[in-house]
Amino acid sequence: MHVTPPLPLLKRVPPGTWVALAWCASAVFTFLARIRLPGEETPDELAAAQFYRWDGLVILALATALALAGGRLLSRRPLTALAMLLAAAGFATMNLGVGAIQLTQFLAVDVALYFIAAARPRRTGVTAVSMALGMLVAWLTVRLLSGWGIGASAELAVAMTAVVAWLLGDASHRTREYAERLRLQAATQAVTDERLRIAREMHDMVAHSIGIIALQAGAAARVVHTQPDAAREAMTAVETAGRETLAGLRRMLVALRQADQGRAPDPSRLSPAEGLADLDRLAAATTAAGVSVQVTRQGERRQLPSDIDLSAFRIIQESITNVVRHAGTTACRVTIDYRDEEVAVDVTDDGRGRGSTIDTGFGLVGMRERVALLHGEFTAGPRPEGGFRVTARLPVPVQVGAR
Repeated sequence: MHVTPPLPLLKRVPPGTWVALAWCASAVFTFLARIRLPGEETPDELAAAQFYRWDGLVILALATALALAGGRLLSRRPLTALAMLLAAAGFATMNLGVGAIQLTQFLAVDVALYFIAAARPRRTGVTAVSMALGMLVAWLTVRLLSGWGIGASAELAVAMTAVVAWLLGDASHRTREYAERLRLQAATQAVTDERLRIAREMHDMVAHSIGIIALQAGAAARVVHTQPDAAREAMTAVETAGRETLAGLRRMLVALRQADQGRAPDPSRLSPAEGLADLDRLAAATTAAGVSVQVTRQGERRQLPSDIDLSAFRIIQESITNVVRHAGTTACRVTIDYRDEEVAVDVTDDGRGRGSTIDTGFGLVGMRERVALLHGEFTAGPRPEGGFRVTARLPVPVQVGAR
């Protein structure tokens, strides 16, 4: 059973928790910067009068409550949460006696901007960064109108961090969307490839069965008056081949219909993939239809990868079908050579040798495509001594073990 691996630890932390941690870290840093630490002669920054008074502590508690509440709302109502974080940043700055909102007070806002831009639609992200920049502009405007000093350079740095946080989140959002499009495109391509594979399988199966049916029906027509028992056997073979072909078509169509409805194909309705192990059965059925198939195996037989095994079988099946339909002969030879790094297939006959001109081209094109997909070599054409030959060489991974 497929088990989804757990997310990394940092990915499992909710965005609201990150916002709360950023706020707490900024509060601790602000406090440490305004006290004299060991080894320092004076604090990094001077604390405002209200920093240690009861009213300052009340404002700090209110700001912290707003920040924590905003972190909890971030996943459900991101813009409301951001407004609460902006208000918390404003209240916390009031305690510091500075002319501009400090970067530490805006750290939680930057974290929230990143998560909003990364997880929400682009319009929501643009609205969020506009709210943050608007709050900074409003802060400076109020101080200017009140005749107080401002820290324009510090405020500009804070604005830049907000824009950078939004850009990073937006980039993450676009990357995720692009990955999702690639996944959907790959899934669509996989469905298309599978349907093309089913179409090839259907063509090979139907073409071979129709060839056998035509041969058996012709034989039955010739001996129906002189050898009724033989004619009856031939027509029974026609009936069997027809029923098997219809059953195979029905299974394939059911699988396609289930895929269209978004369901996985029912394995009980699908026949197992054929391979070189079914070659003797194929040769026996063709021989019974009137075209003798002689099978020769060379080298050490071994288990092949399923795609190579199926392709080798289909190439032989299509070649035999062309012999039955076009060669005008009663025999053909099939050779399978198991080599160290490849498996070679060779199908020859002594017929008219015009398969490439009489055939509609779909059979040879399909065989050539199968071999090309496996990075092999394929040739087909008349033999100098007469007849027709199809050869295919399919590379086999060296790690495939022997039977």
